[in-house]
Amino acid sequence: MKTQSRQRFASITGVALVGTLALSACGSNNNAPTSAATTGGSTAAASNCPTGTLNAEGSSAQKNAIEQAITDFQATCSGATINYNPTGSGAGIKQLIAGQVDFAGSDSALSETPKAGATTSEQADADKACGSPAWNLPMVTGPVAVAYNVKGVAKLILTPAVTAKIFNGAITTWNDPAIAAINPGVTLPAEAIKVFFRSDESGTTDNFTKYLKGSAPSNWPQDTGKKWTGKGEGKQANAGVSNAVKATEGGVTYSEWSYAKDNKLSMALIDNGAGPVALTGESVGTAVGAAKIVGLGNDLKLKLDYATKTPGAYPILLVTYELVCSKAKDPAKAALVKDFLKSFAAAGEQTKLQAIGYAPLPSAVQTKVASAIEALS
Repeated sequence: MKTQSRQRFASITGVALVGTLALSACGSNNNAPTSAATTGGSTAAASNCPTGTLNAEGSSAQKNAIEQAITDFQATCSGATINYNPTGSGAGIKQLIAGQVDFAGSDSALSETPKAGATTSEQADADKACGSPAWNLPMVTGPVAVAYNVKGVAKLILTPAVTAKIFNGAITTWNDPAIAAINPGVTLPAEAIKVFFRSDESGTTDNFTKYLKGSAPSNWPQDTGKKWTGKGEGKQANAGVSNAVKATEGGVTYSEWSYAKDNKLSMALIDNGAGPVALTGESVGTAVGAAKIVGLGNDLKLKLDYATKTPGAYPILLVTYELVCSKAKDPAKAALVKDFLKSFAAAGEQTKLQAIGYAPLPSAVQTKVASAIEALS
């Protein structure tokens, strides 16, 4: 697999760390590129790093985060190579089950329910491929923006019901009375709404449809899942849908926050019932605080409250999990996976990720992630 080049991002301000992970990376508590000034002894730090190559695949929503983490880890541990292919959550899960990657990234935890026509679940298949339980370790929180391109409309408010109707084709023009009613004083054009969706199996799609189903069930009768069930035109990955909206007047999509930011797209405020809320690190952190751990032991699956009416909470979000075998078949790879995940989850690295469009996990979850990483073998 080829390492994807990291994109350049505008700085995102003011995301307060909800909690920090005091994890060491390669024998050092500093995730900055190794130097005598930053580590107090780069040779000693580097000597504690396992060497080798890891191949991973999956979530495109975490692409920007994991590439930052890889860059910093490899700067400190020069004998390690981490390759990540952002092909989408569904592809990452398939590659993990096929034994083709050392870990996978997914914006949805492994499902324990068999798909239609299947006799086993993703979780069961992953456990079998690993030869040990596969764990879902939340690593980054990726807000999902409803990004749009409508000339002259700098501020747009959407409710769950109106959002669902736009994405299932029940509302087809921007000056529809339902949109106008929740945007008083805004001049909305009589142009067609052009919906773009993820054509690949996507954890972003899974979480966005769960939001629609959870917050507006009567307006979203379709199924939830990684495969899109609404209307529109499909594009590959977060980059594909974001680029399509940028190039299309009247376009709208659901996209991981940093892609919407990078393409300078307008993003809707979401009103779940407690007033319009803009997408910010703070508002996402407020929503993540309502998440509950539903996995057992070191399997840290989370349940998000998409219908939350907590004031100031931005409710459309996803948690990206690193899917790992709890007992690796190759001990050398196990040590490298463990050190990389420690680096990825470390307090310094989490702070950096906030600057490129990700929000931190609650401190209680972060503490459990630290314990789970330590238990990998």
